[in-house]
This record gives sequence, structure tokens and C-alpha cells, in this order.
Amino acid sequence: MGFWKSLFSSSDVPAVSKTLQIESYVSDSTGDRTSSRIFFSIDRDIDLYELEELCDAVGWSRRPLRKVRKAIQHSFLVVSMWEQRGTQRRLIGFSRATSDHAFNATIWDVVVHPDFQGKGLGKALMRQIIKKLRSEDISNITLFADPQVVDFYRNLGFMSDPEGIKGMFWYPD
Repeated sequence: MGFWKSLFSSSDVPAVSKTLQIESYVSDSTGDRTSSRIFFSIDRDIDLYELEELCDAVGWSRRPLRKVRKAIQHSFLVVSMWEQRGTQRRLIGFSRATSDHAFNATIWDVVVHPDFQGKGLGKALMRQIIKKLRSEDISNITLFADPQVVDFYRNLGFMSDPEGIKGMFWYPD
């Protein structure tokens, strides 16, 4: 419960509206160490082709870009994660949430580039989106998880519906 407790109490974790930076050093192909920084943004002006490349990198099915643009425009919150080396900036993570603007939000499309997985950056991305939702007084946060990532979300304090499955779905034929 430490993860969630930190989101509900005052914490030294910066809010999304501030730039959170993680300094790291990355070796290039010549073995030289170059400075790299990771930062988060809530700017919705994301190059859709760059987002598509990120989704391709994790094996997601392609979606029509006009629909992706519409989904981003109609989201309550968008949080992106970037790597910057010198003047070069690269999208390495993305998430968004829809909401009723009062009580409930659902997190969608959480993706971290495979080169950056296993380094705590997915957890940092989730921390940012949840912290921002909590700052908007959203108290019920849900998400849908593919079976291979259920443990990732469970380790962040998410749980399966404790009263059994309440969700229902309708799909066109």
C-alpha cells in the first residue's frame, strides 16, 4: 500500500505540471557515455507517427491515426515520457485517462518503449498520471490490463474487483 499511500498524502514527488527529470548516462555505440535525461509532459501535442512507432515497438496493433488523435483530444489527461540527449528528444512512454471530471477516471494506453522497461520508468509514468488524477480530486481510478501486465499493476496497488467481475462489455458483431 506504500505506492497508493504516497499518492494520497503530501509527498516530495513532483506534480505532473512540474517537469520531473531523471538523469542517467547512456553508452553510445563507441562506448562513450553521454548524458540523457528523462522527463514527463502533459502536453497533448504529440507527433502521432512517433506515438505509432512507440506502440509498434511493443507489438500493439495499429489503429487509425485519426481515431488516435480523437482519443487524445477527448482524454481528460495525457502524460508522455521523453528521453532527451542533447537537442534530440524521443517519445519513450505514453498514457492517458478518461474521466467524468468528478469521481472516476480510467487509465488507457500505458506504454513504455522496450529499451526503457525494467528500469522503474513504467512505475514513474503511472505515479505521474495517478498523482495528477488525485490532484483533480479523482478518487476512483480504474484500468484494463492484458494478462501479461496484471502483476505490474498489482505491484502498484491495483486489485481485481474484490466483489467479482462487475465490468460488462458490448462489441459490434
